[in-house]
Amino acid sequence: MGSPVGLALKRHLPAVKGVAYRGKMTNHSPGRLTIAIAQMGQRVGDLGANADAMLAARARTKADLIVFPELQLIGYPPEDLVLKPALADRAVAELARLAAATADGGPAILVGSIERAGGNIYNMLALCEGGCVTATTRKHELPNYGTFDEKRIFTPGPLPEPVDFKGVKLGLPLCEDIWFPAVCGHLKERGAELLISPNGSPYEIDKDEVRVKGVAAARVRETGLPLLYVNRVGGQDELVFDGASFVLNADGSVAHQLTDWEEALVETVWTRGTSGWYCEPGMVATLDAHPADIYHAMLVGLRDYVNTNRFPGIVLGLSGGIDSALSAAVAVDALGSDRVWCVMMPSRYTAGISEGDAAECARLLGCRLDTIPIGEAMTAFDSMLSGVFAGRPSDLAEENIQSRIRGLTLMAISNKFGPMLLTTGNKSEMSVGYATIYGDMAGGYSVLKDVYKTTVFALSRWRNAHRPRFGIGPDGPVMPDRVITRAPSAELRDDQRDDDSLPPYEVLDPILRGLVEEELSVADIVGRGFERDTVTRIERLLYVAEYKRRQSPPGVKLSSRNFGRDRRYPITNAFRTS
Repeated sequence: MGSPVGLALKRHLPAVKGVAYRGKMTNHSPGRLTIAIAQMGQRVGDLGANADAMLAARARTKADLIVFPELQLIGYPPEDLVLKPALADRAVAELARLAAATADGGPAILVGSIERAGGNIYNMLALCEGGCVTATTRKHELPNYGTFDEKRIFTPGPLPEPVDFKGVKLGLPLCEDIWFPAVCGHLKERGAELLISPNGSPYEIDKDEVRVKGVAAARVRETGLPLLYVNRVGGQDELVFDGASFVLNADGSVAHQLTDWEEALVETVWTRGTSGWYCEPGMVATLDAHPADIYHAMLVGLRDYVNTNRFPGIVLGLSGGIDSALSAAVAVDALGSDRVWCVMMPSRYTAGISEGDAAECARLLGCRLDTIPIGEAMTAFDSMLSGVFAGRPSDLAEENIQSRIRGLTLMAISNKFGPMLLTTGNKSEMSVGYATIYGDMAGGYSVLKDVYKTTVFALSRWRNAHRPRFGIGPDGPVMPDRVITRAPSAELRDDQRDDDSLPPYEVLDPILRGLVEEELSVADIVGRGFERDTVTRIERLLYVAEYKRRQSPPGVKLSSRNFGRDRRYPITNAFRTS
């Protein structure tokens, strides 16, 4: 709903009972506006704390208007929480508290919340000023792809109308509303003078380029209007939000570019000229390049998952291999060395250099390392199963028992002392099922879940040469160079190497990207120069491992097609493209 006053607002009164509305607007038409961008984190479902944080941000600015990200009062994505009447009632009460705070004559507030009306639930924006809610508008375009399923819980609003603020007609396209021309075009036709777009836009690789140079630039070009874009920061389960809010002037130039990954409160100054509203230039931050952006995404996702869920820290198996070394580095950068507990669990197949490399990783990171040999447990299982396994050669079953012994050991530590178990498997392994369910897949979270092995190598080299700008881990290398250069091995049998079972990762990963991210057929990928038998085998492994992925812990989404929210395949599936 976009009309700010009069009869249109009266239709909302039953839906937002307890919120005061002002029905008369000023005719003052300023030549200057100041708008504060509040690039913030949030906590889904903690409405009181979210409101308190917004009021604290408001107290730090003298701007005419402060703008917050999409659904900042509720948290995003709220999923089925919004179906609970009690949450909707609390949203009304907290919105009323925010509105009442504006009675002091300070900055007006533009805040995202939910609205119940006629048995429907809407994703909405509320403009609060002078102690009242003076306007509301509802999201029109509801995303229902990839990580998004808003049509499950929300009803689309009509094409919104501009909102009058101090005599200026503001167009308020809400997040997905700017990804298609209709809403912004309608707002322009109805007299909007500038566009303000609150967002809850999750990070993906190269997403900042798509937002600014693709979507936002197109809307500015089509409408001839400047656009202020505000996005949140922080982690929420598998999603991470990178902020990177910005302002584009009507000529397409970037007036402001906020930093990525960190909270910021920036005042933008707008003046009205003969050709419309213009934002005075401000700081234009340089956003992360690859692979720093991926590393920071993993850091933020893990940090906020552990802290928001109030774990005292994490525990992980440190094997001397690159996956666990990188996972430990991210954990120390996110949480500090005192909250990271590493455990080395050698067997008779563990190389001495693996134990040495694990010890060196722990020393470089400054975190605790305990060594718990699993030989006795392996012997016990061999004895226990000797009757059932009689006459059978040692094979994958015995290898998986080792992995499950390690998983059991780590879960025992987690249960006894409270740290969350961090799993260390990567996307290449999870794609083809090169992981042990109830073994190395056991745990509460994974930072490498959406990271292919070749990217693991790149991230490890980057971290050895760079310290994350907001990480709290040590300067300098965090793992011996040998961890990066040594051939990967699960060390579950003598002289084992990953490429005994899988193609080399520089072959495997491009095939997987074609099958997973691009949804290509075997023939398509063979056309890129890969062997048909190899591609066919990888496609089969990808499909038959679906049941494992369904039971894997959540992990940071980095790509356009992560396993979980993005890619939802049936477990029982006979389709093949070969």
